[in-house]
Amino acid sequence: MPAVTGPTIPRWRLGEQLSELRKRAGKEPTDAAKEIGSSESKIRKIEAGDVPMKLSDLRVLLDFYEVADADVRADLLNLQRLGNQRGWWAGMGTVTSSYSTFLGLESAATRMCVFEPLMIHGLLQTEDYARSIARLGLNITPEDVERQVQIRMGRQKNLWDSDEPPVMEFILDEAALRRPIGGRDVMHAQLLHLLEMKDRCQLLVIPLRGGAHHGLLGALTIFEFPERLHSPVPYVEGQAGNLYLEKSPDLSRATLTFNRLTAAALSPADSADLIADIAARDPLIKLEPGS
Repeated sequence: MPAVTGPTIPRWRLGEQLSELRKRAGKEPTDAAKEIGSSESKIRKIEAGDVPMKLSDLRVLLDFYEVADADVRADLLNLQRLGNQRGWWAGMGTVTSSYSTFLGLESAATRMCVFEPLMIHGLLQTEDYARSIARLGLNITPEDVERQVQIRMGRQKNLWDSDEPPVMEFILDEAALRRPIGGRDVMHAQLLHLLEMKDRCQLLVIPLRGGAHHGLLGALTIFEFPERLHSPVPYVEGQAGNLYLEKSPDLSRATLTFNRLTAAALSPADSADLIADIAARDPLIKLEPGS
């Protein structure tokens, strides 16, 4: 099995395989729940990869499903172990289950294709910009703000400072570059940071003059993993919530969308020139003499 970072992918794979084994054995979720003294909802959460699984429960279910193949059992036991490992974000305060899933995918990816229409993406944010974004939360305390900033900076360190960082392709809308989040000084520094990061990733900008494009409905990330580990997972963000799209047609549509966004964007060199021009000339962002 390829090297794995984070518990998300192992939990997903374990759940998928347990679901398949249960069905092959002719068992229902209620049967499995009774066998380990748990609830049907717990079995469904395990099979969905939403929760970790105890080693003792896994062994009971493998016997219950009559899994005799030693290699299959060993692979599943290894997935259980990996699915119970602590992510780098453990110890940073309460992290929701959905966000933990996201962080796990991000940590395990070998390639990420990202489109962000409204703001600078979290992996490219300066600390001050990230703090300004975090303060927008409803009923958020100063402690919550700093915890969010700490996690965001941790995400960056985990990926950018990795011995084998993923290939990262970012597409930003020009509107995100011109919105002075945090004020003039913060936004100017953020744009300069983008120029520093452009040599560590592919950074493209879709210009406003291009009009409407396929990304106006929301942000999109496509996580790619080693082929034997998991198929690519598109992640979409919108007003109605965030979704992981794992069906083949969804992946095809997400890939087509990202390809069209790439075609609508400026070249890397022209994108960098636009970022530099906004930093130097935009009246809401450029630094005034003596500032």
